[in-house]
Amino acid sequence: MEEYSEVFIGLDVAEDRHAVASAESGRTGEVRYVGEVSSDSASVRRLVRKLGRPGVRLRFCYAAGPTGYGLKREIEPLGHECAVIAPSLIPRKPGDQVKTNHRDAEKLARLFRAGELTEIWIPDAAHEAMRDLIRAREAAVKNRTRKRQEIRSFLLRHGKIYPGLKTWGTRYLRWLHGLSFLIPQSASCLQELIVAVPGKSSTPGKAIEDGLLDWPLAPVVERLQALRGVKLICAAAAPWPSRPSRCCRAPTAVFSMIAINLAHD
Repeated sequence: MEEYSEVFIGLDVAEDRHAVASAESGRTGEVRYVGEVSSDSASVRRLVRKLGRPGVRLRFCYAAGPTGYGLKREIEPLGHECAVIAPSLIPRKPGDQVKTNHRDAEKLARLFRAGELTEIWIPDAAHEAMRDLIRAREAAVKNRTRKRQEIRSFLLRHGKIYPGLKTWGTRYLRWLHGLSFLIPQSASCLQELIVAVPGKSSTPGKAIEDGLLDWPLAPVVERLQALRGVKLICAAAAPWPSRPSRCCRAPTAVFSMIAINLAHD
């Protein structure tokens, strides 16, 4: 049976260039800084070929961050393992304040060799696209809500109170455009605020609905909609929380919410 030795490669990734360090297997194996490479695909492939040797298995790792999972998807088809590490769980020595690309790459390689790094789950391309779409819709809704609140605050400061009940409908917009102010600059300010409010688009919601047709998590989304008040968009966002929900910070809170919904049925 052919035996392989392992070399652990730590990558401190960035938008333009990646710092690279390697650690030979064994507790006393050499840890050395390889250098920096460009972040484009051709440079990554050249790096892998340069580090590869007969009888050596390369194991790459880098910390999760804004560069995403593209690097992992470039390295693994070349026949080597690549782990994406949870940055918040990387061990840190007390008082270790110095942070450079060189040191971070060597640290990742050394800790990866020691088995002290925690790998995160990586979604496939379809999962990631669906997650990005859901988060984009969430960001758009929050942006529209914030802009509308700015207009409400502006009107309140100037004593302009809408006499109707439903806001942001056709009647409300007609009232909004018909407001007059003693100072022309105030009217101009209101018009700028109105223009800054993004319109309501059905495109993300329709795209999410279409994406459920071949999404592996579609059965989960369908079951979540059985809960009172949980519709398609809310159910689709549940598997991809961008941050812990205020009402569901612990598993017990999730089950409590489910019990409340069942009690009302």
